[in-house]
Amino acid sequence: MSEHTLTFPLEEPCWIAGKPVHTGTTLDVRYPYDGTLTGTVALAGPGELEAAIQAALDPANRPLTRYERHTILRRAAALLADRRAEFTALITRETGLAIHEATYETGRTSDVLEFAAIEALRDDGQVFSCDISPQGKPRKIITTRMPLALAAAITPFNHPLNQIAHKTAPAIAAGTPIILKPSDKTPLVAMRFAALLHEAGLPGWMLSALTGPLDTVVTPLIRDPRVELVSFTGSVEIGKQIAATAGYKKLCLELGGNSPLIVMDDADLELACKLAAEGAFRNSGQRCTAVKRILVQRGILAEFTRRFTEVAATYTCGDPEDPATRVGTVIDVAAAAELESRVRAAEQAGARVLLGGRRGGALLEPTVIADVPRDCEMVALESFGPLAPIIPIADLDDAIQYYNSGNFGLSSAIVTRSLDDALKACKELRTGTTNVNEVPGFRIESSPFGGIKDSGLGIKEGVIEAMRYMSHVKTFSLPW
Repeated sequence: MSEHTLTFPLEEPCWIAGKPVHTGTTLDVRYPYDGTLTGTVALAGPGELEAAIQAALDPANRPLTRYERHTILRRAAALLADRRAEFTALITRETGLAIHEATYETGRTSDVLEFAAIEALRDDGQVFSCDISPQGKPRKIITTRMPLALAAAITPFNHPLNQIAHKTAPAIAAGTPIILKPSDKTPLVAMRFAALLHEAGLPGWMLSALTGPLDTVVTPLIRDPRVELVSFTGSVEIGKQIAATAGYKKLCLELGGNSPLIVMDDADLELACKLAAEGAFRNSGQRCTAVKRILVQRGILAEFTRRFTEVAATYTCGDPEDPATRVGTVIDVAAAAELESRVRAAEQAGARVLLGGRRGGALLEPTVIADVPRDCEMVALESFGPLAPIIPIADLDDAIQYYNSGNFGLSSAIVTRSLDDALKACKELRTGTTNVNEVPGFRIESSPFGGIKDSGLGIKEGVIEAMRYMSHVKTFSLPW
C-alpha cells in the first residue's frame, strides 16, 4: 500500500509552526452522502493559537529569498501532482462533491501554486525621478513591497483545497507568515495540504493550520492586534461579523453572490443552455459565482426553457464516488433541506418545477424552475445549491435594473451576439465581474476576483492581487 493511500476514517493533527499536534480533543467530519465518518481533526485551544502567533513573529526567523519562495511553491505543485488521487478522494469524502469536480479542483490548485511561484520571482518595485518639476530635486524615489508580520486566513467548505491555496500560496510568494483556519465542515484536506507545504520546504513559522472553538480560538485570532490582515471567504453574515470584530487592520472579505446569466433574444441558444447548466450545476451549485438566476428575454423564453431543461436532464445526480455522477451532494442534510424548502416556497408563489426538485438526504436533484417571482426567497437570497430559476426579462435595461437593485455585486454574464449589448452589460452591471458568452465565474487563478456591496469590500483576490494585500509598500529615496 502506498504511503499516501487514504484509509478512512483519517486522524489528522492540527499544524502549529510546522509540527503536527494532537491535542486530545477532536472534531468529527462525516461524508455527506451516507453519514459515515470520514475522519477526525485535532481541535486547537488558546495555547496552540498563542504558540502559532509567537512562532510566526519570532525575531530569529530568517526571511525567505524570492528564489526560496519560488522553489517551495514549485515543489508543492509537484507534490500535489503526485498525490492528485489522494486529494481528490479526500475532497469528495469531505464535501460530497462528485469526484470529477474534486479532480478539477486539484488541477486549479496546481495552477495557483504555479502562478504564485512565478510571481514570487517578479520584481514589484517602481522608480520615480524627482527632478520633473520646479519643486523637485535630483533624487530617486524607490518603492518595494514588504511582507506583513502575520496574516490570518479563514476559508469555506465549498472549495476546501483551492480556497486554501488562494490564501496560502500568495502569502508564501509575498513572504508573509499565515495562520489558516479552515471550515469546520472540511478541515481534513486543509491539514493534509499544510503537511504538503511543509514537506515542500516551507519553514514551520510561515504556516500554522488549526481549527478550534469560536470563543477561545477563532475570535481571538481575528481580534489579535499582532495579526495585520484577516482574509475571509464565506457568507455575508459572518463576513460582517468579522469586520465588526477585527478592529484596526487590513481586511479582505470575499462574500456571497447571486449571479445572473442574461440570455438575450439574439443569443446562441446551444451555448446559452450549456452555460446555464454548467453555471448552475457544477460543484453542486455551491460556488459564490454560480448561476443563481437565468434572466431570459421573452422572445426566446419558451424555446430556451425547453432546450435548457433537456440539457439539465443530462446532469445525473447520485453517488459522488461514481465517475458517471455529474452532481453530488450539497455540504449536509440541513443545507439540502433549506434548498428544498425554497423550491416549495417558490412553487407556492406560482413557480413551476420543470425538472428535479426532489431531495434524499444531502442529495438534491438538479432543479429547473420556471415563472419564478423576482421577490421570492430562492432568488432574493443566495441559494447555495443546484437550482436553476428562470426569470423572464423585457430587455437588457430590465435585467440591469433588476440585478443592480439587489444587495450582491460579485459576478454576472451575458449571452448575446450584439457588441453593443455586451459592452452595455459590462459597463452598467454593478458587479465585480461581467463575462460575455461565458459563465459568470470564469477566470484564471492569477486574474483579479472580488465583488462590491454585500459581495465584498472591493478588494480583489487572485494570486497577484492577494500578494498586494498581503504586503505593504515601502518607499525610500536616494540622492541620485
